[in-house]
Amino acid sequence: MLSDLRYRLRAFFRRNHVERDLDEELRFHLERQKDKYLASGMSPTEATRRVRLDFGTTDSIKDQCRDAWGIRALDETRRNVRYALRTLAKRPGFTTVAVVTLGLGIGANSAVFSALNAVVLRPLPFPDAHQLLSIDQYEPDAARPLSRTYVAPARLEDWQRMASAFQGITGSYLDDLSETSGEFPERISRAWVAPRFFEVCGVAPVIGRIFTGAEERFGGPPAVMVSERLWRRRFGSDGNIRARALRIGLRLVPIVGVMPATFAFPNASVDVWSPSPPDAPYAQNRRATWFTTIGRLRPGVTIAQGMDDLNRVQTNLGQQYPATDAKLAVRVTPLKTVTLGSVPQSLWMLFAAVSLLLLVVCTNIASLLLARNAERRREISIRYSLGASRASVVRQLLTEAFILALIGSALGIAIAVAGFEAIRTLGADLPRMMEVRLDWTLVLYSLTCAIATSILFGLVPATRTARSFASAASSQRRTQTIAINRLQWTLVGTQVALSVTLLFGAGLLIRSFDRLMHVSLGFDPSRVMTFRMTGNWSETTDMGALRRRVVATLDALRATPGIAAAASSMAVPGAPFQFDTELRIVEAPTESNQKITARKRIVSSSYFDALRIPLIAGTDCATDAPERTALVNRAFEGLYFAGRTAIGSHVQEITSGPVAASATIIGVVGDAREQGLNEPSAATIYWCNSAPNPTPLFLVRTHSENLAGIGDTIRRRAHEIEPGRAVYELIPLDQRLADTLTENRLRTVLLGSFAVTAIALAAVGLYGTLSYIVNIRRREIGLRIAMGALRRTTVMLFLRQGLAVTAVGCTAGLWLSVAMAQGLTGMLYGVTSLDASTFATVLVLVIAIGALASIWPAVRAARVDPIQVLREE
Repeated sequence: MLSDLRYRLRAFFRRNHVERDLDEELRFHLERQKDKYLASGMSPTEATRRVRLDFGTTDSIKDQCRDAWGIRALDETRRNVRYALRTLAKRPGFTTVAVVTLGLGIGANSAVFSALNAVVLRPLPFPDAHQLLSIDQYEPDAARPLSRTYVAPARLEDWQRMASAFQGITGSYLDDLSETSGEFPERISRAWVAPRFFEVCGVAPVIGRIFTGAEERFGGPPAVMVSERLWRRRFGSDGNIRARALRIGLRLVPIVGVMPATFAFPNASVDVWSPSPPDAPYAQNRRATWFTTIGRLRPGVTIAQGMDDLNRVQTNLGQQYPATDAKLAVRVTPLKTVTLGSVPQSLWMLFAAVSLLLLVVCTNIASLLLARNAERRREISIRYSLGASRASVVRQLLTEAFILALIGSALGIAIAVAGFEAIRTLGADLPRMMEVRLDWTLVLYSLTCAIATSILFGLVPATRTARSFASAASSQRRTQTIAINRLQWTLVGTQVALSVTLLFGAGLLIRSFDRLMHVSLGFDPSRVMTFRMTGNWSETTDMGALRRRVVATLDALRATPGIAAAASSMAVPGAPFQFDTELRIVEAPTESNQKITARKRIVSSSYFDALRIPLIAGTDCATDAPERTALVNRAFEGLYFAGRTAIGSHVQEITSGPVAASATIIGVVGDAREQGLNEPSAATIYWCNSAPNPTPLFLVRTHSENLAGIGDTIRRRAHEIEPGRAVYELIPLDQRLADTLTENRLRTVLLGSFAVTAIALAAVGLYGTLSYIVNIRRREIGLRIAMGALRRTTVMLFLRQGLAVTAVGCTAGLWLSVAMAQGLTGMLYGVTSLDASTFATVLVLVIAIGALASIWPAVRAARVDPIQVLREE
């Protein structure tokens, strides 16, 4: 079989050699047979005559040999390709339009597929990534269980020791360190990791080793591992990195290993990993939760079995530690699901939309090919007259379609590269977007698209054209193209229907995004600069010192010229951050069964001034308050203190933690969308505490709109106050809020661009089809005008034809839009999935575009000169 393949390839690329060999072989057989006849006593003339009678013509023998070796099929393919290239080169306008259209369709489809493949379809960059689960604890009886919770180190170690379904369970948490070798300290993100972290992830360092047991114990030798990025940037890719140390403040910590560039866990910003000793005294408090936990299942164990095993373990721990563990349960989720969040839904929706766009492209090219093939009726008829079969004509036309698709695919790869760069830019804050890149899967997918699209847009025109002219090879009558015209109108109507579907989806997303951008926040984010300063969790051992440090920073900022107010907070206001708490009002009757839940925020004094959240009653947080205090919003007071004031009441958290377990309510503030722009204001409690963690968010309201200039002032002022700490994430609050809409923006921009492209192609298809019909009906139009038909009537005739197809396409598109709207339900804000105004706007827009695309061909029809047309005939 391999030798046959080699021979066929040789026959295809070295035709002269093969023909010469065939001639020599035939000559050998002819001469050998002639020699036999001569040996039997025949004369040379008679022997030659007998040989010719025995073998027949040499051309027929050659054809039989070529058929047996498969050379004829290859030869026909080569002729078809050469003829197709010449034919396409003769029509550069048509070829350019078709290639660019296909390039746009295949390129857009390939770009979205690249993002979908890199983000959703590929497993996480860990060995046997399907075995990795995210594990967290929760209280089943809570009124509103949190979406994610943290795990105490002691509980994590108990799970590891008692669970049998897992190969290993580990965890991590993040803080920052200051790298102090430059003019200003630089913030470096650090992950504190529990034992078994790298073994559970299944990733080994590219240089050095992982932590030893001694380094993972409290009081053991210090050690860190660094990222490949930091190794190159800070240490110049030093191969002897294990002899180097990382300066953390005034302390040098030995580097024991370098992790591979592909390892970006717990997140892509981490550059340093340090061991978190589970036997440390501060790690024994089962109420102190800080680990984000993952586990690796044993081979053959299902997710449900793993969760059952952990809940069995937790039930036993609840009996052993009733005060802290009795109310807890365990839930597990595939790590990939937790990592990606809602991104897969958005990408699948975009892929469906761009696939509709590719169908629009295919129908558009099919319509162009039908019109072009109809103009080639004389050529095709001559081929039939010369004995060509219908199959050979179909193969020739399909070859032209495939070459168009192949060239379009090559252009599409270039467009796809630019496309996924745009996707990466629009979705920079989304998980795994940096993994979208040019690779062999993009090339393979583009080639697959070329084959599929060439069949989609080439097969129907080719077969229809071949069938239309097969029965009348010599006929020149234009009435033979009536069936083709009907098919063209069907293709145009399909383009309109698909365009309406995309436009309706884009319209819903645009209206939703506009509602989000103009939502009433309840606070003023303008002229507010936000930033953080490096810190680490070891500072929480002395909360008084930590609080004094943050208060001193706030006081210094407030005294800086140009700054109107400064405050600190646990989270970015208006950004998604689910931190709920269950409370008890101390003064409420003990027999009350009402559960009191609220969104939890921890803020400093001047927080409400910095954000301009109105203080309705009471007082603001005070730095030197003698007791823990809190403020609530109007929604909280209206829900839990109906008819009376909340000020003066005492609240206590049901699940006590190390921070703000109880407080006195000292004020009521206005409602603000603290949870996110798309989340309405809810009952919220603001605990007064300047230092909720070592790296609180600082919010600075300025007098000037020049936030870039105030940023430099803040950086230098912070360096004066804390020369050993780095300022990072220096970002205007407006920009932070805009970043929370990254996924919405990605969906809206891409779907909108697909819809605009689709409706433009539909308009071009309608214009081209109507122009073609006007061209082939020139004689009929000329006769109408010669017989007294008004030019206005001619315009209306063709305009009505274009509008009729547009109306039919709109009707079909409305039904498709209903199906698409169901897929967008969870992505909309402030707009229903069947919004009537969006439907109406899309219909008016499409009909207007259809009228514009139809009007010029209709006017051209009315300008036909009947005398000139009759002379041409």
